Amino acid sequence: MEFLFTVGAFLLALGVLIVFHELGHYLVARWAGVKVLRFSVGFGRIVWSRRFGRDQTEWSIAALPLGGYVKMLDEREGDVAPEELPRAFNRQPVGKRFAIVAAGPIANLLLAILLYWALYMHGVMGVRPIIGDVPAASAAAKSGFARGDLIASVNGEPVQTWQDVRWEMLDSAVEAKSVELGLSNGVVRTLPVATLTAEDLEGDFLHKLGLTYFEPDVEAVVGRVIEGGPADRAGLKAGDRIASVNGKPVAQWREVVNIVRANPERQLQLTVMREGRAEIIKLVPAAVRENGVNVGKVQAAPRSDPALEQRLFVELRYPIGAALQKAIVKTWDTAIFSLKMLGKMLTGSVSWKNLSGPLTIADYAGQTANMGLVPYLTFLALISISLGVLNLLPIPVLDGGHLMYYMAEIIRGRPVSERALQIGQQVGIALLLTLMIFALFNDITRLMPGI
Repeated sequence: MEFLFTVGAFLLALGVLIVFHELGHYLVARWAGVKVLRFSVGFGRIVWSRRFGRDQTEWSIAALPLGGYVKMLDEREGDVAPEELPRAFNRQPVGKRFAIVAAGPIANLLLAILLYWALYMHGVMGVRPIIGDVPAASAAAKSGFARGDLIASVNGEPVQTWQDVRWEMLDSAVEAKSVELGLSNGVVRTLPVATLTAEDLEGDFLHKLGLTYFEPDVEAVVGRVIEGGPADRAGLKAGDRIASVNGKPVAQWREVVNIVRANPERQLQLTVMREGRAEIIKLVPAAVRENGVNVGKVQAAPRSDPALEQRLFVELRYPIGAALQKAIVKTWDTAIFSLKMLGKMLTGSVSWKNLSGPLTIADYAGQTANMGLVPYLTFLALISISLGVLNLLPIPVLDGGHLMYYMAEIIRGRPVSERALQIGQQVGIALLLTLMIFALFNDITRLMPGI
């Protein structure tokens, strides 16, 4: 059932991303007066199709859902009636052809802006960047950080959540620069990141620097059990006080969490106090992938403390104008950082293990969908940016490759030769196959460690 849910979440994400991308091409083609013959979601054999509109454009769904295309009237792909020659794609000025091709990746970036805009207006919960226990030999300890410090800025940029901290520090970590962290008490401390390796950036590099999340002392009392989850199926109920796990006494919720995380798909025996008497609960934590490792989750939360929640969490919500501005900046920063990471991979400064393929994306789609609508839409925005950036790369057979040809045509004053196009297509296919092999290999090693 969980597998089917993951597949469904992945296919839904793919469908939305592909439809927006191809709609970009389609709408600008219609604006430019080009006749569109087919709008396809997926490749290969057509499994469903309908014709609509003045031009009787065929709208179809194909068997292989990893992409899509918009087929336009073009003399290079078949005979064109004389009266329809002005509507052929190849007869359009280079400026219009450029706009039609660029519209797909731009549509993906616009989708990300729309999603972030909606999320920022709705409100996004975040964890305040309060530092937890600092390992004695870590870079953070040597820089003077201590448990309970609240990070207020990174390199002068205000931050409100751990996600903000990680994002602002990531660029400095990639560049191996020192980071200045401003605390809420006005103290500014410098944290060196040169000790990080390319492999460290694959996981939680903040933890490797000694910056851990603050975990308050919370009693091991169940406050909420998610319906249908492992805890619910085992019979755990809100109000249960967990006294021991596998015979080991526990008092704090984090002790329970640590044991559960360390035992994915292994049966645990909990002794709980319920209405003054001891009960035995046997449950099996579900295995969830986090940073390439399986951890246990039982889908239960501790009893809430409103005062503690206010201290630990913050809701980021903005008015319409400020939300749009933040969405644009977020999309731009993410796109630029993606390009930087690709450049670092090419130079060897960052490991190719950071490259993800369809299996990892599907895994994250399922995880975020399980967490709720807001995490899923955040994931969708991030993948939409990645798709937009990927398609703008100057690789033949991608949109960016065609744009490269059009730029050459603008500079030279004439189209690129057919021979150059054929060679470029062969090179582009080889590059894409290489990237796909790398990404798929990374997927397999992440999801099936040890092989």
